[in-house]
Amino acid sequence: MRPKTVEGAAEPLDRARRLTRGDRVAIVAPSGHIDARPLARGVTVLESWGLEVVTGPHVVERTRHHAGTDDQRAADLQGAWCDPAVAAVLCARGGSGAARVLDRLDWAAMRDAGPKVLVGFSDVTVLHEAVAHHLGLATLFGPMPASAAFGGPHPDPVTVDHLRRTLFEPQSVRTLAHPATTCHVGGRASGVTVGGTLALLANTVGTPESRPAAGAVAVLEDVAEPAYRLDSILTQLLRTGWFDGVAGVVLGSWHDCGDGAVETVVERLEVLGVPLVSGLPFGHGVPALTVPLGLDADLDADAMTLTMRQPALR
Repeated sequence: MRPKTVEGAAEPLDRARRLTRGDRVAIVAPSGHIDARPLARGVTVLESWGLEVVTGPHVVERTRHHAGTDDQRAADLQGAWCDPAVAAVLCARGGSGAARVLDRLDWAAMRDAGPKVLVGFSDVTVLHEAVAHHLGLATLFGPMPASAAFGGPHPDPVTVDHLRRTLFEPQSVRTLAHPATTCHVGGRASGVTVGGTLALLANTVGTPESRPAAGAVAVLEDVAEPAYRLDSILTQLLRTGWFDGVAGVVLGSWHDCGDGAVETVVERLEVLGVPLVSGLPFGHGVPALTVPLGLDADLDADAMTLTMRQPALR
């Protein structure tokens, strides 16, 4: 099955500026509640880069599933974004609940605040989609301060350094590659990077924020989803047309997804007939590379590289 004609293909988005020492960054928790210990370790890492770190007023609040009420989480995110002194907003961790804050945000006010860096993965996928839709801004699908690879007892040095270079030296990480990457369908493809955590992308279908893969290079990963669930999620996305006109596909980590997960994803997507690679380490696994979303990129499946045509930040 060949890709359908591209209509409404994703366009490259505006970029925030790169960070410099002395910049202020804000940590917010739009999703699950936070363990203070990994958060503190993550803050220490960020401060070691010369950043001034502030945290949202409700970051350590706890409801049954989330870091505070929907209104509290929305207020922290909007407050950080609209603060003229804040250059970047980093989500503390994933979990669930980010979608519940979207309709509580004043997107016009956030647009007026100008471009900011947004960093996060997992449940933050819905925020990447929303920021692209409402603000026209590229974002970073990358590690979060309270995540295990960044704020755990033994942070992964590759994960940490790749985010640091993406924020401060984006020219140095324009090409993403790793020895574990495998080519399944060869060839080259170009397009804007779209995607994130697979289940969250399926959850956004039918909402204004959904950003399909027409003309794009789709970057996909997930966690703790067994093979039969991944098959179901992909079937849903294929049937809704999310993949129609996709230019290429890059698969990241499928941490804790069990036996047959990668094989199932590859089997469902290789019939699209577009360049397809797996094993580029981004998402929930370790290491976790930072992947820009919303930028023009070139996928060379034979060389197993994904190269941004411009730095992630200006």
